[in-house]
Amino acid sequence: MHYFQYNARDILGKPKRGKVQAESRGEALEKLQSQQMIVFELKELNRTLNKELSFGKRVKKKEFIIFLRQLSTLIEAGVPLVEATGLLQEQTKDKFLKETLKYVRSDLVEGVRFSDAVAKHPKIFPELFVNMIRAGEASGELDDVLNKMAVYYEKQYDMRQKVITALSYPVLVAFVAVAICIALLVVVFPQFTSMFETMDAELPTYTAFVLSLSESMQKYWYFGVLFLLLCVVLYRIVVSKPKGKLFMDTVKLKIPVLGSFYQKAILARMTRTMSSLLESSVPILDTLQISSRILQNKLMEHIIQDCYETVEKGDSLATPMEKHWAFPPMVTQMIRVGEKSGSLDSLLHRAADFYEQELDYAAERLKAMLEPILILILSAMVGSIVTAVVIPMFSLYENIQ
Repeated sequence: MHYFQYNARDILGKPKRGKVQAESRGEALEKLQSQQMIVFELKELNRTLNKELSFGKRVKKKEFIIFLRQLSTLIEAGVPLVEATGLLQEQTKDKFLKETLKYVRSDLVEGVRFSDAVAKHPKIFPELFVNMIRAGEASGELDDVLNKMAVYYEKQYDMRQKVITALSYPVLVAFVAVAICIALLVVVFPQFTSMFETMDAELPTYTAFVLSLSESMQKYWYFGVLFLLLCVVLYRIVVSKPKGKLFMDTVKLKIPVLGSFYQKAILARMTRTMSSLLESSVPILDTLQISSRILQNKLMEHIIQDCYETVEKGDSLATPMEKHWAFPPMVTQMIRVGEKSGSLDSLLHRAADFYEQELDYAAERLKAMLEPILILILSAMVGSIVTAVVIPMFSLYENIQ
């Protein structure tokens, strides 16, 4: 795909200047002429310097949600899809979304289906969104599907923010604790070294150990930095391999307290995604394929893939889930009841509501439980270093007496 810069005038004589993406110069010219533009200049740009969309740039989730909500409102109000896309392209502030909507609108003008137009930009429009749009076009309920997608992504965004908020506090306290300990060992503790050297009494074992640790950190601090970098590199290498990623994702689910919280977040995302797809008449096998790819956990992804094979053979969706500890009995039971009653989408919707609410409670409980524990750990770490200074002080006082 090539980029072409153009100078043109629209049907009203207003100057237009910008970029267009096309396979050839002729295709670029056709795209501009289809938009009723009179082109004066058209030149190809350097492909390396003009790959804004192909470098993996993504639209901010909040901007994408606003776009969906506005598009849903415009379509519901009877505004044609081409005009609605053009309006949103003009007013959006995200440059990557603006650029993408320009190409989407151009495809719509040429008669391309909306689902096919957005499918060309997977970095902007997720697979779930594309498949939901296809289902909406097939059923003639595009406005309803867009509204569902807006609600879905709003819920996903809120859930993600809750997870970040719940985990940011312990991470911040842990960072502060480590920073304070390093500052005490590297900056404060050495101030007492000369005083310890003038003392006739032998330093306590614990104080000598902390003093040795302080000196080592000052002289060989770069080993600590190299060790951290090595840990990061090793982690990257492990998770880059399928078995390593599976192992790490399994460990995440088994971590005490945090694992349960992480599990609820995955179950909420899975049930919400599956219910949204099924409500839009997406086939169950396609639903399982799409859902497995958005879970961001290899263990859960493998289980959903097993479910796909089971359903393909005509067995119950719940069978592989019941054999695995990662799925609570409530989820599998609701799925079985939903399959028997023909209301799987409805029951998955209820399960999603339940786990989203549970995630709220879990976030509050996690914060309430971790706060005193982290404060105690911080106090113990700082206190242990202060103690190493105080113990020799008592010895010095006894010598003076």
